Amino acid sequence: MSEALDKQPLTVQDPPLVWAAHACDTIMRRYSPEELPPAGRWHYHQGVFLQAMEKVWLLNSNSAYFDYIKAYVDLMVGPNGELEVQDHLDDLMSGQLLLLLDAETDDAHYRKLSSRLMNMLKSWRTTSDGGFWHKDVYPNQMWLDGIYMEGPFAVKYAIQYGEPEWFDLIVEQALLIEKHMKDEATGLLFHAWDESGVAKWAHPETKRSPDFWGRSVGWYAMALAEILELLPDTHPQRAKLIVILRDLLAAVRQFQEDREGLWYQVLDKGDRPDNWLELSCSTLFVFAMAKAVKHGWVPVEGFL
Repeated sequence: MSEALDKQPLTVQDPPLVWAAHACDTIMRRYSPEELPPAGRWHYHQGVFLQAMEKVWLLNSNSAYFDYIKAYVDLMVGPNGELEVQDHLDDLMSGQLLLLLDAETDDAHYRKLSSRLMNMLKSWRTTSDGGFWHKDVYPNQMWLDGIYMEGPFAVKYAIQYGEPEWFDLIVEQALLIEKHMKDEATGLLFHAWDESGVAKWAHPETKRSPDFWGRSVGWYAMALAEILELLPDTHPQRAKLIVILRDLLAAVRQFQEDREGLWYQVLDKGDRPDNWLELSCSTLFVFAMAKAVKHGWVPVEGFL
């Protein structure tokens, strides 16, 4: 960890990488790898943070970050050399850590583990048109954030191991989510869709959940940005994904709160006293917008 960060308070003049490194150092001081919450689980909560730590490590080469990631992963591997995962798309997200460790250590065990996670999708339960159930315990339900849980992992896996057939599968999931969850009036996406219509939240006609949850819309936008950054330029559906992302970000921009520049937990209900400005969804939207502007998928005007 950086001694300079421990001794000197951060200021708004410090560059983003310094703030990011400080955040990593703070979590490392607070939690040992086995304590990283939810402690003792292979889950997306740890994956989100550790995948961000990977991005910092790639920029500043602080070996403590790589060692922390590796320690967490190794602790999650059971005595029989397997990971304990559930039939939740959420548990696939941390597979990105295995790709990093395989590339850096050349230990074939990490590839074996990542292949096991990836191949779970071959027998995953789906809706009648092929959309992944988000969790086995919620039959027939697609959730908006599912594409974040499996999408970037699958695309990275396809590239790292030369298995491009995964591109089509992930693009199909992104398109099905947009098909079933997009609200034409606002351009936003509802959090979930239940093909069976039996969920208590399902609209009797559309079978969609009732609200636009900021964080799940943010997961979808971030996933599209990360997928598009890696998807081959020659992929036949690439242009369609760019349009979907562009239209979604334009819709999201309309619900940004003017004074703070943030977004509400429920995007279109900023006038309600039980709603609040929410940092995580706001961060996800800014991330997706920055990626989209950087790569020319959206115009600079209106997003910066």
